[in-house]
Amino acid sequence: MKLIEVIANVGHKDTLAAIAKEVRTGELLALPTNDPDTSLMRFFVADDQVQQTLDKLQTLLGTQTAASIAVYSPETVLPKADIAERQLEDRATVTRESLYDGIEKSAQLDQNFVLLVILSTVVATIGLLEDNVAVVIGAMVIAPLLGPNLALALGSVLGDLQLMRKALRVNSVGITLTMVITVVIGYLWPMAVVSDEVAARTIVSMDSVVLALASGAAAALSLTTGLSAILVGVMVAVALLPPAAAAGLLLGNGNYHLAAGAALLLVINVTCVNLATCLVFLSKRIGPRTWQEKTRARRATGVLVFMGVVAVGVLILAVVLYEQLVAPVL
Repeated sequence: MKLIEVIANVGHKDTLAAIAKEVRTGELLALPTNDPDTSLMRFFVADDQVQQTLDKLQTLLGTQTAASIAVYSPETVLPKADIAERQLEDRATVTRESLYDGIEKSAQLDQNFVLLVILSTVVATIGLLEDNVAVVIGAMVIAPLLGPNLALALGSVLGDLQLMRKALRVNSVGITLTMVITVVIGYLWPMAVVSDEVAARTIVSMDSVVLALASGAAAALSLTTGLSAILVGVMVAVALLPPAAAAGLLLGNGNYHLAAGAALLLVINVTCVNLATCLVFLSKRIGPRTWQEKTRARRATGVLVFMGVVAVGVLILAVVLYEQLVAPVL
Protein backbone atom coordinates (compact mmCIF):
# COMPACT_ATOMS: atom_id res chain seq x y z
CA MET A 1 0.00 0.00 0.00
CA LYS A 2 1.03 3.58 -0.67
CA LEU A 3 -0.25 6.76 0.96
CA ILE A 4 -0.96 9.52 -1.55
CA GLU A 5 -1.10 13.08 -0.28
CA VAL A 6 -2.58 15.80 -2.48
CA ILE A 7 -2.66 19.54 -1.90
CA ALA A 8 -5.18 21.09 -4.29
CA ASN A 9 -8.10 23.45 -4.62
CA VAL A 10 -11.01 22.53 -2.34
CA GLY A 11 -13.25 22.38 -5.40
CA HIS A 12 -11.54 19.14 -6.42
CA LYS A 13 -12.47 17.35 -3.21
CA ASP A 14 -15.43 15.48 -4.70
CA THR A 15 -13.42 14.44 -7.76
CA LEU A 16 -10.54 13.18 -5.61
CA ALA A 17 -13.02 11.31 -3.43
CA ALA A 18 -14.37 9.63 -6.57
CA ILE A 19 -10.84 8.64 -7.59
CA ALA A 20 -10.19 7.21 -4.14
CA LYS A 21 -13.42 5.22 -4.32
CA GLU A 22 -12.56 3.99 -7.81
CA VAL A 23 -9.27 2.49 -6.66
CA ARG A 24 -11.07 0.86 -3.70
CA THR A 25 -9.01 2.42 -0.93
CA GLY A 26 -11.71 3.64 1.38
CA GLU A 27 -12.62 7.19 2.33
CA LEU A 28 -10.70 10.32 1.43
CA LEU A 29 -9.30 12.24 4.39
CA ALA A 30 -9.44 16.00 3.82
CA LEU A 31 -7.60 18.43 6.11
CA PRO A 32 -7.62 22.24 6.07
CA THR A 33 -4.51 24.28 5.27
CA ASN A 34 -3.46 27.86 5.95
CA ASP A 35 -4.99 28.80 2.61
CA PRO A 36 -8.82 28.59 2.80
CA ASP A 37 -8.98 27.86 -0.94
CA THR A 38 -6.82 24.71 -0.72
CA SER A 39 -7.10 21.45 1.14
CA LEU A 40 -4.73 18.61 2.03
CA MET A 41 -6.22 15.24 1.05
CA ARG A 42 -4.88 11.77 1.79
CA PHE A 43 -5.91 8.27 0.78
CA PHE A 44 -4.35 4.81 0.49
CA VAL A 45 -3.77 3.09 -2.85
CA ALA A 46 -2.82 -0.51 -3.59
CA ASP A 47 0.66 -0.83 -5.11
CA ASP A 48 -0.64 -2.12 -8.45
CA GLN A 49 -2.85 0.96 -8.90
CA VAL A 50 -0.44 3.72 -7.87
CA GLN A 51 0.66 4.55 -11.43
CA GLN A 52 -2.92 4.66 -12.70
CA THR A 53 -3.94 6.91 -9.81
CA LEU A 54 -1.00 9.27 -10.30
CA ASP A 55 -1.81 9.62 -14.00
CA LYS A 56 -5.41 10.57 -13.17
CA LEU A 57 -4.29 13.07 -10.55
CA GLN A 58 -1.76 14.69 -12.89
CA THR A 59 -4.40 14.98 -15.61
CA LEU A 60 -6.83 16.55 -13.14
CA LEU A 61 -4.38 18.91 -11.47
CA GLY A 62 -1.98 19.57 -14.33
CA THR A 63 -3.11 23.17 -14.82
CA GLN A 64 -2.84 24.08 -11.13
CA THR A 65 0.58 25.54 -10.38
CA ALA A 66 -0.02 25.41 -6.63
CA ALA A 67 -1.12 21.76 -6.58
CA SER A 68 1.28 19.06 -5.41
CA ILE A 69 1.24 15.28 -5.12
CA ALA A 70 3.39 13.19 -2.77
CA VAL A 71 3.60 9.41 -2.41
CA TYR A 72 4.68 7.76 0.84
CA SER A 73 5.52 4.15 1.68
CA PRO A 74 4.26 3.34 5.19
CA GLU A 75 6.15 0.68 7.13
CA THR A 76 2.91 -1.20 7.74
CA VAL A 77 -0.81 -0.77 7.19
CA LEU A 78 -3.48 -2.32 9.44
CA PRO A 79 -5.54 -4.34 8.93
CA LYS A 80 -3.31 -6.46 6.72
CA ALA A 81 -4.36 -7.11 3.13
CA ASP A 82 -5.64 -10.57 2.34
CA ILE A 83 -3.44 -13.16 0.61
CA ALA A 84 -4.81 -12.48 -2.86
CA GLU A 85 -4.14 -8.75 -2.56
CA ARG A 86 -0.62 -9.31 -1.23
CA GLN A 87 0.14 -11.63 -4.16
CA LEU A 88 -1.08 -8.93 -6.54
CA GLU A 89 1.10 -6.33 -4.86
CA ASP A 90 4.12 -8.63 -5.12
CA ARG A 91 3.78 -8.46 -8.89
CA ALA A 92 3.40 -4.69 -8.95
CA THR A 93 6.03 -2.41 -10.42
CA VAL A 94 7.36 0.88 -9.14
CA THR A 95 5.85 4.05 -10.55
CA ARG A 96 7.21 5.80 -13.59
CA GLU A 97 8.06 8.86 -11.52
CA SER A 98 9.93 6.89 -8.86
CA LEU A 99 11.87 4.97 -11.49
CA TYR A 100 12.75 8.17 -13.31
CA ASP A 101 13.99 9.92 -10.16
CA GLY A 102 16.23 7.01 -9.20
CA ILE A 103 17.77 6.44 -12.64
CA GLU A 104 18.09 10.13 -13.54
CA LYS A 105 20.18 10.74 -10.43
CA SER A 106 22.64 8.03 -11.52
CA ALA A 107 23.18 9.79 -14.86
CA GLN A 108 24.41 13.13 -13.54
CA LEU A 109 27.71 14.41 -14.94
CA ASP A 110 29.06 15.99 -11.79
CA GLN A 111 32.09 15.84 -9.53
CA ASN A 112 30.85 12.72 -7.77
CA PHE A 113 30.50 10.81 -11.04
CA VAL A 114 33.96 11.82 -12.22
CA LEU A 115 35.50 10.83 -8.89
CA LEU A 116 33.68 7.49 -8.93
CA VAL A 117 34.95 6.77 -12.44
CA ILE A 118 38.52 7.70 -11.48
CA LEU A 119 38.45 5.69 -8.26
CA SER A 120 36.82 2.63 -9.81
CA THR A 121 39.28 2.81 -12.71
CA VAL A 122 42.21 2.86 -10.29
CA VAL A 123 40.73 -0.05 -8.33
CA ALA A 124 40.06 -2.05 -11.50
CA THR A 125 43.52 -1.32 -12.89
CA ILE A 126 45.24 -2.49 -9.71
CA GLY A 127 43.14 -5.64 -9.69
CA LEU A 128 43.89 -6.36 -13.34
CA LEU A 129 47.62 -5.74 -13.07
CA GLU A 130 47.99 -7.65 -9.79
CA ASP A 131 45.68 -10.45 -10.98
CA ASN A 132 43.51 -9.95 -7.89
CA VAL A 133 39.94 -11.03 -8.59
CA ALA A 134 38.62 -9.61 -5.30
CA VAL A 135 39.86 -6.12 -6.19
CA VAL A 136 38.37 -6.36 -9.68
CA ILE A 137 35.01 -7.34 -8.21
CA GLY A 138 35.25 -4.30 -5.94
CA ALA A 139 35.55 -2.09 -9.01
CA MET A 140 32.57 -3.88 -10.56
CA VAL A 141 30.34 -3.16 -7.56
CA ILE A 142 31.11 0.58 -7.75
CA ALA A 143 29.75 0.40 -11.33
CA PRO A 144 29.49 4.12 -12.23
CA LEU A 145 28.82 3.33 -15.91
CA LEU A 146 25.70 1.23 -15.34
CA GLY A 147 23.48 4.20 -14.42
CA PRO A 148 23.92 6.16 -17.68
CA ASN A 149 23.12 3.06 -19.75
CA LEU A 150 19.92 2.43 -17.79
CA ALA A 151 19.03 6.11 -18.20
CA LEU A 152 19.45 5.86 -21.98
CA ALA A 153 16.97 2.98 -22.17
CA LEU A 154 14.48 4.70 -19.85
CA GLY A 155 14.76 7.94 -21.81
CA SER A 156 13.90 6.11 -25.03
CA VAL A 157 10.74 4.43 -23.69
CA LEU A 158 9.59 7.73 -22.17
CA GLY A 159 10.49 9.77 -25.24
CA ASP A 160 12.66 11.99 -23.06
CA LEU A 161 15.27 13.24 -25.51
CA GLN A 162 16.93 15.39 -22.85
CA LEU A 163 17.53 12.34 -20.64
CA MET A 164 18.84 10.36 -23.62
CA ARG A 165 21.29 13.10 -24.55
CA LYS A 166 22.41 13.40 -20.93
CA ALA A 167 22.90 9.63 -20.66
CA LEU A 168 24.94 9.49 -23.88
CA ARG A 169 27.10 12.40 -22.73
CA VAL A 170 27.73 10.94 -19.27
CA ASN A 171 28.43 7.47 -20.66
CA SER A 172 30.86 8.87 -23.25
CA VAL A 173 32.70 10.92 -20.64
CA GLY A 174 32.96 7.94 -18.28
CA ILE A 175 34.32 5.53 -20.89
CA THR A 176 36.68 8.14 -22.35
CA LEU A 177 38.04 9.02 -18.91
CA THR A 178 38.61 5.35 -18.11
CA MET A 179 40.37 4.74 -21.42
CA VAL A 180 42.63 7.79 -21.08
CA ILE A 181 43.72 6.86 -17.55
CA THR A 182 44.41 3.22 -18.39
CA VAL A 183 46.17 3.97 -21.69
CA VAL A 184 48.59 6.23 -19.81
CA ILE A 185 49.12 3.59 -17.12
CA GLY A 186 49.62 0.89 -19.76
CA TYR A 187 52.16 3.04 -21.58
CA LEU A 188 54.11 3.78 -18.40
CA TRP A 189 53.88 0.23 -17.02
CA PRO A 190 57.44 -1.18 -17.21
CA MET A 191 56.39 -4.77 -17.88
CA ALA A 192 54.03 -6.51 -20.26
CA VAL A 193 50.41 -6.41 -19.17
CA VAL A 194 49.80 -10.12 -18.69
CA SER A 195 47.49 -11.60 -16.08
CA ASP A 196 44.57 -13.99 -15.97
CA GLU A 197 42.18 -11.16 -15.11
CA VAL A 198 43.29 -9.13 -18.14
CA ALA A 199 43.12 -12.19 -20.37
CA ALA A 200 39.58 -12.94 -19.16
CA ARG A 201 38.45 -9.53 -20.51
CA THR A 202 39.84 -10.28 -23.97
CA ILE A 203 37.95 -13.54 -24.51
CA VAL A 204 34.84 -12.89 -26.58
CA SER A 205 32.28 -15.54 -27.51
CA MET A 206 28.54 -15.99 -27.99
CA ASP A 207 28.32 -16.53 -24.24
CA SER A 208 29.32 -12.88 -23.81
CA VAL A 209 26.31 -11.71 -25.84
CA VAL A 210 23.87 -13.94 -23.95
CA LEU A 211 25.30 -12.92 -20.57
CA ALA A 212 25.06 -9.22 -21.38
CA LEU A 213 21.45 -9.54 -22.59
CA ALA A 214 20.40 -11.56 -19.54
CA SER A 215 22.17 -9.21 -17.12
CA GLY A 216 20.66 -6.10 -18.72
CA ALA A 217 17.20 -7.64 -18.45
CA ALA A 218 17.83 -8.56 -14.81
CA ALA A 219 18.94 -4.99 -14.06
CA ALA A 220 15.76 -3.52 -15.54
CA LEU A 221 13.57 -6.11 -13.84
CA SER A 222 15.14 -5.45 -10.44
CA LEU A 223 14.47 -1.72 -10.83
CA THR A 224 10.87 -2.04 -12.02
CA THR A 225 9.97 -4.42 -9.19
CA GLY A 226 11.71 -2.35 -6.51
CA LEU A 227 14.26 -5.07 -5.73
CA SER A 228 17.29 -2.86 -6.35
CA ALA A 229 19.54 -5.03 -4.16
CA ILE A 230 19.71 -7.47 -7.09
CA LEU A 231 21.65 -4.79 -8.96
CA VAL A 232 24.79 -5.69 -7.02
CA GLY A 233 24.85 -9.10 -8.66
CA VAL A 234 24.10 -7.56 -12.05
CA MET A 235 26.98 -5.12 -11.67
CA VAL A 236 29.37 -8.02 -11.16
CA ALA A 237 27.87 -10.12 -13.96
CA VAL A 238 27.94 -7.48 -16.70
CA ALA A 239 30.75 -5.19 -15.64
CA LEU A 240 31.35 -2.30 -18.02
CA LEU A 241 34.41 -0.69 -16.49
CA PRO A 242 36.89 -3.64 -16.26
CA PRO A 243 36.72 -4.37 -20.03
CA ALA A 244 37.30 -0.67 -20.72
CA ALA A 245 40.22 -0.65 -18.30
CA ALA A 246 41.67 -3.82 -19.85
CA ALA A 247 41.34 -2.36 -23.35
CA GLY A 248 43.13 0.81 -22.27
CA LEU A 249 45.94 -1.05 -20.51
CA LEU A 250 46.57 -3.32 -23.48
CA LEU A 251 46.35 -0.46 -25.95
CA GLY A 252 48.85 1.61 -23.99
CA ASN A 253 51.09 -1.44 -23.64
CA GLY A 254 51.13 -1.98 -27.39
CA ASN A 255 49.14 -5.24 -27.42
CA TYR A 256 46.61 -4.21 -30.04
CA HIS A 257 45.10 -7.63 -30.82
CA LEU A 258 44.15 -8.31 -27.21
CA ALA A 259 42.99 -4.71 -26.82
CA ALA A 260 40.58 -5.28 -29.71
CA GLY A 261 39.08 -8.26 -27.88
CA ALA A 262 38.54 -6.24 -24.69
CA ALA A 263 37.06 -3.34 -26.66
CA LEU A 264 34.69 -5.73 -28.46
CA LEU A 265 33.57 -7.13 -25.11
CA LEU A 266 32.89 -3.58 -23.85
CA VAL A 267 30.81 -2.74 -26.92
CA ILE A 268 28.84 -5.99 -26.54
CA ASN A 269 28.07 -5.25 -22.89
CA VAL A 270 26.97 -1.65 -23.52
CA THR A 271 24.82 -2.53 -26.54
CA CYS A 272 23.14 -5.58 -25.02
CA VAL A 273 22.46 -3.92 -21.68
CA ASN A 274 20.68 -1.03 -23.41
CA LEU A 275 18.67 -3.30 -25.72
CA ALA A 276 17.60 -5.74 -22.99
CA THR A 277 16.75 -2.93 -20.56
CA CYS A 278 14.63 -1.17 -23.15
CA LEU A 279 12.72 -4.38 -23.97
CA VAL A 280 12.01 -5.06 -20.28
CA PHE A 281 10.76 -1.51 -19.74
CA LEU A 282 8.42 -1.97 -22.70
CA SER A 283 7.18 -5.33 -21.40
CA LYS A 284 6.40 -3.64 -18.07
CA ARG A 285 4.39 -1.01 -19.95
CA ILE A 286 6.54 1.83 -18.69
CA GLY A 287 5.83 4.84 -20.85
CA PRO A 288 4.82 8.48 -20.84
CA ARG A 289 1.41 9.75 -19.74
CA THR A 290 0.16 12.03 -22.54
CA TRP A 291 -0.48 10.95 -26.12
CA GLN A 292 1.97 13.55 -27.48
CA GLU A 293 4.73 12.08 -25.34
CA LYS A 294 3.67 8.54 -26.32
CA THR A 295 4.05 9.39 -30.01
CA ARG A 296 7.55 10.75 -29.43
CA ALA A 297 8.41 7.78 -27.22
CA ARG A 298 7.31 5.25 -29.88
CA ARG A 299 9.64 6.87 -32.40
CA ALA A 300 12.58 7.03 -30.00
CA THR A 301 12.04 3.47 -28.79
CA GLY A 302 11.61 2.14 -32.31
CA VAL A 303 14.87 3.73 -33.40
CA LEU A 304 16.77 2.50 -30.34
CA VAL A 305 15.41 -1.06 -30.55
CA PHE A 306 16.08 -1.24 -34.31
CA MET A 307 19.61 0.07 -33.88
CA GLY A 308 20.13 -2.28 -30.94
CA VAL A 309 18.98 -5.36 -32.87
CA VAL A 310 21.13 -4.41 -35.86
CA ALA A 311 24.09 -3.73 -33.58
CA VAL A 312 23.69 -7.08 -31.80
CA GLY A 313 23.59 -8.81 -35.17
CA VAL A 314 26.76 -7.02 -36.26
CA LEU A 315 28.41 -7.86 -32.94
CA ILE A 316 27.48 -11.55 -33.28
CA LEU A 317 29.12 -11.52 -36.73
CA ALA A 318 32.15 -9.77 -35.21
CA VAL A 319 32.34 -12.42 -32.47
CA VAL A 320 32.25 -15.22 -35.07
CA LEU A 321 35.01 -13.56 -37.11
CA TYR A 322 37.02 -12.90 -33.96
CA GLU A 323 36.80 -16.55 -32.91
CA GLN A 324 37.81 -17.76 -36.38
CA LEU A 325 40.49 -15.25 -37.32
CA VAL A 326 41.88 -13.45 -34.27
CA ALA A 327 41.55 -15.86 -31.35
CA PRO A 328 43.59 -18.70 -32.94
CA VAL A 329 46.53 -16.30 -33.44
CA LEU A 330 46.62 -15.18 -29.81
